[in-house]
Amino acid sequence: PPPPLDPFFFLVIAAIFPNKPFTMASSLNLPGAALLAPSPAGNNYDMMYYIKGAAAGGICCSVTHGALCPVDVVKTRIQIDPVKYNSGLIGGMRQVVAEEGAMALTTGLGATAFGYFIQGWFKFGGVEFFKINAVAALGEEKAWNNKTGIYLGSAACAETIADVFLCPLEAVRIRSVSDPEFCDGLADGFGKIFKAEGIGGFYAGFLPILAKQVPYTMAKFAVQGSAADAIYKSMGKTPKELSSGANLGVSLGSGVIAGVAAAIISHPADTLLSKINKAGAGGDGPLMTRLMNIAGEVGMVNLCTVGLLPRCVMIGTLTAGQFGIFDTVMSALGASKFHFTDPNEKH
Repeated sequence: PPPPLDPFFFLVIAAIFPNKPFTMASSLNLPGAALLAPSPAGNNYDMMYYIKGAAAGGICCSVTHGALCPVDVVKTRIQIDPVKYNSGLIGGMRQVVAEEGAMALTTGLGATAFGYFIQGWFKFGGVEFFKINAVAALGEEKAWNNKTGIYLGSAACAETIADVFLCPLEAVRIRSVSDPEFCDGLADGFGKIFKAEGIGGFYAGFLPILAKQVPYTMAKFAVQGSAADAIYKSMGKTPKELSSGANLGVSLGSGVIAGVAAAIISHPADTLLSKINKAGAGGDGPLMTRLMNIAGEVGMVNLCTVGLLPRCVMIGTLTAGQFGIFDTVMSALGASKFHFTDPNEKH
């Protein structure tokens, strides 16, 4: 198995020492290449592979979340004030445009694009890192038999790290969406929150964001992996035997399935996160007390259902786009994406 490495710093170390290979036990000991150069032949998952995976993850998350910013604005408004915004996704968009202008649908775009680039960097790069090293530690056969557990564990670890960086940006985004007059951009929002509430203001929603993002990411990667495997099995093919276009189609189809499942699982925490970042939400007192107050006021049924349809539309589209863009960027960077393989089958 590979030597132990603090997962929080592995991408930073990779950037500083790009020529230090970090391989699975069965890989070739070849030096890392430049970011845009093809990865060495064979299953050589070195530091540069993880950097490419992180870059692809950052790009796919930033692009997809940024493109769906208008949907997210309406979804957040519905969650925060369901009495006012009670006409669904399309009706909510029309209402926002009529009251505030079309540009209101881009509120929080800077925080969204930048925050989710950072999150995608650590999430996708981290999942690749953790699952590949789990395979190296367990061996291919045991890893194949436990691949769902590996997906779940890898996603949970990677997402927890990513959320440390995402939470402050998400606080600015939600505050600006709930109160369009709050700030004039990302830097202004950071300054106002820090001045008014200190560093703790950026992490008021940390527990809700963990409760939302960790199960969401676990479901996303586990369901997408299982769905993709089922699609490949139904075709009687492996990823290596299909064209890049066919593999992209598998990524998109499995991504939609994963996105809807992940949206349903994480929706209650997403509603709490939207509300806890609204000024004065939940009254005074410790964070857990405020969260319990909000849950009691809203009710469990509303937590699970209010804004769910637009969220399923948003997350289903977003997740399919993420996996499609991730695979495309990885291919453009010359990296061959890791796939679990059954050691008992000939490929």
